[in-house]
Amino acid sequence: MCTVVIDVAPSPGEGARLLAVRDEDPDRPWDDLGQWWPDTHPGVVGIRDRRAGGAWLAADPAVGRLAVLLNRADVLGLPESDVRSRGSLALESVAGRSPQGHPPMHGFNLLEVTAQASRVLSWDGVELRETAVPAGVHMIAHDDLDDPGTARIDAWLPRFAAAADRAPAWDERWVAVLAESASLSPEDDRAIVRDNRAHGYPTMSLLFCTAEVAPGSLQVTSRVLADPGRWG
Repeated sequence: MCTVVIDVAPSPGEGARLLAVRDEDPDRPWDDLGQWWPDTHPGVVGIRDRRAGGAWLAADPAVGRLAVLLNRADVLGLPESDVRSRGSLALESVAGRSPQGHPPMHGFNLLEVTAQASRVLSWDGVELRETAVPAGVHMIAHDDLDDPGTARIDAWLPRFAAAADRAPAWDERWVAVLAESASLSPEDDRAIVRDNRAHGYPTMSLLFCTAEVAPGSLQVTSRVLADPGRWG
């Protein structure tokens, strides 16, 4: 139940910036931001899942592509024996290979960002849909872009939008809003820094990344939470 906030520049081709919060089982081994795939994806940096070898977030500064993977529910479940890991999606995306057709995977939202455009590819087990991310501030989690039925989007999208002027230190302002959101209990459905065990999932917020994709430039940083599911 990860969360991404993205601000797409008002003029086409001027890029986007984002804040992404990763929720995962804290007992599943992973590695912080680094170049973990030198043989298959040289120059790509990302957050690696050690078990499957894939990425939650991946970025290729040389070509100016970034991708973030968010899980979503399946409409039609697949037998586990037929399921392929979603961890390849972000890595393949920054290599210019987006999912097509009917991927043999559980549901996902794949956010793809370049300086030219941003979009979300959504798979629910039946249909793969593309949603362009228009100019302005938007949020996405386990359902559709800006979904008003997602409590944390309904609660916090206006605050992120209000803090999104394009002056320097945008990331500090957004992190301040993220810290403000952490005044809620991590079990609260409006929370962004989350403990999802109360909702039937073993996942907790582990880290957040900020990134900016602009013409000729891509920067990404990460901060690991000292205590999963807790701010501080």
